[in-house]
Amino acid sequence: MTRISVFIASTIDNFIASADGSLQWLLDAAGDGEDYGYDRFLATVDALAMGRGTYDHIAHLDPLPFGGRPVYVFTHRPPEPRDGVVFWQLAPRQAAEHWEATGHERVYLDGGRVISDFLAAGLVDDLLLTKVPLLLGDGLPLFHRVPVATPLRLLGVEPFPSGLVNLSYAVSR
Repeated sequence: MTRISVFIASTIDNFIASADGSLQWLLDAAGDGEDYGYDRFLATVDALAMGRGTYDHIAHLDPLPFGGRPVYVFTHRPPEPRDGVVFWQLAPRQAAEHWEATGHERVYLDGGRVISDFLAAGLVDDLLLTKVPLLLGDGLPLFHRVPVATPLRLLGVEPFPSGLVNLSYAVSR
């Protein structure tokens, strides 16, 4: 079974970007030389999935910073084709079935809407939430309406000198 994992940073008030989509607040908060575990996490996944808004934020990068791993972008308005990137309109369960059939062992979900859709479908296995000590007040939310309760089991808490904190959870089934 493909493991579906989340790794994402948000403010204390659960925003993942400012209202205009900027992540400058996150860059400003990050401590010099602090490793929040992203590279270690990325080494454990073999594909990434995100929404179009998240993709647009990184689309200018060439190559994409994922070590050649396939990227799946959920969108109703696909941009120009790009090697290594699949633009599709599948429902979460269809995507999970595709990843299983493709042999992906662990897929990394990124982006508030995609994460919420996969949580609503009961398909997320674990979450690593990096909390940034900032109240942004407004912006793009981490979680959108999820019509089901999702019990989580705390796996660990890792604080950093900058005040950022990683919270690791497994989804309880």
